[in-house]
Amino acid sequence: MLSEKIYSLRRKNGLSQEQLAEKIGVSRQAVSKWEGGLSTPELDKLRALSECFQITMDELTGNQTIHGSGDADREEQAPAPGKGGESRLGVCLCVTGAVCLILFGVLTVMHPSTVDRISGSSAVTLNGTGMLILLFVLLMVSGMRMMFKKK
Repeated sequence: MLSEKIYSLRRKNGLSQEQLAEKIGVSRQAVSKWEGGLSTPELDKLRALSECFQITMDELTGNQTIHGSGDADREEQAPAPGKGGESRLGVCLCVTGAVCLILFGVLTVMHPSTVDRISGSSAVTLNGTGMLILLFVLLMVSGMRMMFKKK
């Protein structure tokens, strides 16, 4: 990501945000916004950044490795921890909810008396079958929310 690359290059070159800003002719706040991903540099500023760091614009904006950067690039290329796991958990919750709803539907068709016993055992105004269906739908919705959550 461009914001992370600007940050790691600035740190690798031992520059503060203010020093980098002075070198390329912008404010320190602009550099801060670029590094935070709140905005992106314009084309002329990208050129100035690539000249300042002595790399090509492809290296600055692309996925090519930066010569001699060592550990900083390996950290950038590695996925952030937890993001993939949260998506997988969302898929699992969604699939679990769907499977439970399907099994509940099959149970309803094959053994209607069992469904009546579930409903009779519920002390809540919403009967037992309604509670189960609500639980399974909540599992699916929370799973979908985790899958499609912005990263």
